[in-house]
Amino acid sequence: MDRSSASNTICRVSGTTKIADLEDVSVRAGAVRILQDVSLTVEPGDAIGVFGSNGAGKTTLLRLIATLQPPANGKCSVLGADLASPAKYDVRHRIGYVGHAPGLYPELTLRENLDFVADARGLERSDALTSLELVGLGGAADRRADHCSHGMQRRAEFARVLMTEPDLLLLDEPHSALDEDAIDLVDGLVRRTLERGGAAVLVSHDRERVNSLATRTHEIKDGTLL
Repeated sequence: MDRSSASNTICRVSGTTKIADLEDVSVRAGAVRILQDVSLTVEPGDAIGVFGSNGAGKTTLLRLIATLQPPANGKCSVLGADLASPAKYDVRHRIGYVGHAPGLYPELTLRENLDFVADARGLERSDALTSLELVGLGGAADRRADHCSHGMQRRAEFARVLMTEPDLLLLDEPHSALDEDAIDLVDGLVRRTLERGGAAVLVSHDRERVNSLATRTHEIKDGTLL
């Protein structure tokens, strides 16, 4: 079964075609409320831009949708999985999350980082090198991640997205610290995800760039999505 068929099957089983559905969701850190009564629906083909000042809650919103941040209250489902249940672990492989800080194992080479993901997903290890070549890192595949520039590490994470083809793409400041070629690469990844029937959520300060990709945008202020 191909990826699109698998995705549609899960949607039919869950009784919804929504990629993500948040209803009056709040997130707390101790006594501090970071997100307050957030409601957001993400449909197949959506590219949603989220803007806001530092500390407004943009990254927390992404981590929530990525199933990495538990909700304090409200209803929240992603790819048909209720985030208050263990089902959230079953959909994580369908989510591509690229944070503002690269999430690579520093002591491993770029190729080893992607090989690790390929093994976990049942993909061919040759896919790792192919993906690195596609983002311009073929010649640096055997360089340790901590010996690579920030921009190279970001490219390696985009290579992971190319390799795994997620149904939901979550990008935190995706255009930050990138040259023009890498910026075009990010935009291409978003468009490829939408063409497969997936969706993307991008949080950013770069309104002009994100507006060129987004099907709609939201502001977040003091933890409230507007």
